[in-house]
Amino acid sequence: MAYFAQNAVFQGLEDKNLTAPQTAYFGYGGSYAGAFVAFLRVQYPEKLSRLTKCEGTISSSGVTEAIWDFWEYYEPVRKYGPPDCIDKQTKLINVADNILRNNTKYISQLKSVFGLEGITYDDDFAQVLSYPIGGWQGRNWDPAVNDPSFYEYCGNISSPVLLNNATANATSTVQTLLSAGGYNSALTIPMLNFINYINQNYVLPVLDSNKTLDQAYSIHNQTYYDQDDLSQDWRSWPYQYCTQWGFLQTGSGVPQDRLPLVSRLLTLEYNSIICRDAFNITTPPDTDAINKYGGFDIAYDRLAIVDGEQDPWREASPHSTLARNRTSTEERPFLLIPGAVHHWDENGLFANETREGLPPEPVREVQRQEVEFVKGWLEEFNAGKKSGGESA
Repeated sequence: MAYFAQNAVFQGLEDKNLTAPQTAYFGYGGSYAGAFVAFLRVQYPEKLSRLTKCEGTISSSGVTEAIWDFWEYYEPVRKYGPPDCIDKQTKLINVADNILRNNTKYISQLKSVFGLEGITYDDDFAQVLSYPIGGWQGRNWDPAVNDPSFYEYCGNISSPVLLNNATANATSTVQTLLSAGGYNSALTIPMLNFINYINQNYVLPVLDSNKTLDQAYSIHNQTYYDQDDLSQDWRSWPYQYCTQWGFLQTGSGVPQDRLPLVSRLLTLEYNSIICRDAFNITTPPDTDAINKYGGFDIAYDRLAIVDGEQDPWREASPHSTLARNRTSTEERPFLLIPGAVHHWDENGLFANETREGLPPEPVREVQRQEVEFVKGWLEEFNAGKKSGGESA
């Protein structure tokens, strides 16, 4: 950032000197980048280099607290998702878990009814059944980037009627499996619709691509992990979460007093296969290397913390239910956007694109506050220039 600020030239403004230190530079990032701009402000509040400083940063949905077993990822879905959908999801996953863990003679029948008999490992199979609920994070107020899959899925498993008559042939098998999983026939329609959704979205597309289901979904794949040439750009983020960040989203970590939204077969052992097989990392990550910058409590003047109320990453942010309460001020904004998911303030519309309800009023209000407090920070910068001094 220091090099950029000292050397930046902007198209159409080549005649302007917009380099530091005479021009103020602010950091603004979301999610992973949100964490880093927060760290930037805390670590380099005075100067990025001899000639450059960062005047302030906005951390939007910044994941500033590294967590090894991040089972809490799904808890906002439980809290804010449609109650009937959440009820059906937890029960359907529990049916599968009860068979996979306790009534194993039905495992082959369970896989087959979903069309997933081609998946060798039970934990890979459980992961596929858990995929659809993950669409929660992709929700956005901006239609151009919104992922509708979460509510499409919920509509399927919550429907009181069969959505694909072809699945009716599996009714007897489903009722046998429900009994084996500890439930009665009241879940027959939801499970048949669950089967149809998995088949349409996760089975048929793979079969049409001429891949096997194991090739598409198994993470037990040493041959893949052995690829380590420079073209294997998939390796960079796993290496970071294996060594420092964690964030393994488990079902096993969910307390026993509630049913998980994803399978309990999704354990730390399972989710860290990539750590062992790709990098020979066999120990938990050094989360202290991240959390030393402040974690839940990270704070500094002109560091704005902005999060979404319903964000699955909220429990890794300063708005976690485990973090201390704070009062928002212009110097230290601390804003939670009602109803928002992941860095919703970073999306915007041009004036000629806005219409009633877009952006939603909570987003519009937070964006208005962001403009105002950054203006205030800029006034501090300009006052410091005029006095010949520097603001802290």
